[in-house]
Amino acid sequence: MRHLIATAILALATVGGAGVPAAADTADSDTIGSTAIEDIVAAELPASLAPGVSYAVVRGGELAESGGQGVARKGTDTPVTADTPFLIGSISKSFTALAVMQLVEAGDVDLDAPGGDYVEALAGTPAGAPTVRELLSHTSGFSTLQGNTAHGDRSGGEDDLANAVSGLADVTPAYEPGTRWEYSNTNYQVLGRLIEEVIGTSYQAYVTEHILEPVGMTASTVADGAVHLEMATGHTPWFWTKRPLGETPTDRATAPQGGIIASAHDLSLYLGMMMNGEDDVLSAAGKAQMMRPASAVSPFYGFGWYVNGEGTVGHSGAVPGVETQATMAPGGNDAVVVLVNGGSGIGFGETTQLRYAVTAAALDLDYAGEGSRWGQKALFLGLALAPVLYLLAMAWAWAKRDKVRAKTSGAAGLFSLWFPVLTTAAAAWVLLWLVPGFMGAPLSTVRIFQPDMALIMTATAVGGVVWALFRIVIAYTGPRPANRLRSTV
Repeated sequence: MRHLIATAILALATVGGAGVPAAADTADSDTIGSTAIEDIVAAELPASLAPGVSYAVVRGGELAESGGQGVARKGTDTPVTADTPFLIGSISKSFTALAVMQLVEAGDVDLDAPGGDYVEALAGTPAGAPTVRELLSHTSGFSTLQGNTAHGDRSGGEDDLANAVSGLADVTPAYEPGTRWEYSNTNYQVLGRLIEEVIGTSYQAYVTEHILEPVGMTASTVADGAVHLEMATGHTPWFWTKRPLGETPTDRATAPQGGIIASAHDLSLYLGMMMNGEDDVLSAAGKAQMMRPASAVSPFYGFGWYVNGEGTVGHSGAVPGVETQATMAPGGNDAVVVLVNGGSGIGFGETTQLRYAVTAAALDLDYAGEGSRWGQKALFLGLALAPVLYLLAMAWAWAKRDKVRAKTSGAAGLFSLWFPVLTTAAAAWVLLWLVPGFMGAPLSTVRIFQPDMALIMTATAVGGVVWALFRIVIAYTGPRPANRLRSTV
């Protein structure tokens, strides 16, 4: 049982990536900061199993280096470059936070007013009670699980975001607002709708006009319900490879939390703007406020940015088949962005070391790598083998059916027959409901980000119950043996 729980926890801990601080981990071992970034990418990209990676490095506020390796879609020869657009995931939250801060500085929004004051559908509801400040800093009380649960239908129309937020009217935050920090996409969905209602235009139109265009992000756009063929294709893990996703429309409802589409080059301009200390799309004071801890309840998150102890500020992002990372060292006006068109598996084909190694090299941070990951690999393999073992056990039970039927006489035999029904049912509940809920990612979300993991979790859960019930069926059907044997089959 502990084996199954540990495997599921490892799987769900990697889903989404949105809540993982973007700065590279540091260690007191040999640094790789002096290694050329192109060489690092060439060494790490094959191990990640991702088809391609794009990066850009800012030093002293100016673009110093950029490039890409690999292809935009597996099976094609379209190269990934610094100008290839990616769906950047939760780095998008910083754009939403910046837009809100623009409205704050314009006097249209009060940071300490309830979100329901600006979002009509949430007025007077528990979901509308958290303040704008609490929504920006993930201290609203909405949980990670609530943030990963869809509300409202998706039609691809302009009202998708409005419908999604309206669906929150009957949702009560999991915790009292302002009492604890917990990352939740719901916060930024509400903020996206707030922007729309305050300005009277779409989130897409506002961000394009007030952020993308002024910063000069000419290769960037916002998820608008359309298919964007120019984007790098996402690739999700499928056992020991990665599979390309189909050409699907972007999602307007999740645009404020993860729907900015940008190239590494464009993001270098954006990060440079955040660090320049100038009054431009936002005042210098407003930018600084975004990049420092929001409150005592949020000591490592500002407004749309993680605040790390090494003097870095950043955010990671994950959408199905794509993982991204943006990190700034504002003290030196240095920054780096890494965009990978491959989602991480469990132990196999992880992109973490690729992203962190490039980040460490660009910002001259110590980084010792992620290690062998053999523990994660062994757990994944163990769970993948479990359904096969259950099938073999069923074949064995059928071959020894006389002995199985003999178990119906005597307390010990009955216990050995019925107890596995209880344990396998409990394991199925843990794998399919308890652990996903505990980690804040429903199984449906795991299935989108890590389809191989979702498959083997489901197969193991179902296989265990079927095996246990199969033994019961054998025991109580068919001819009884003349001599009731006792066994521990």
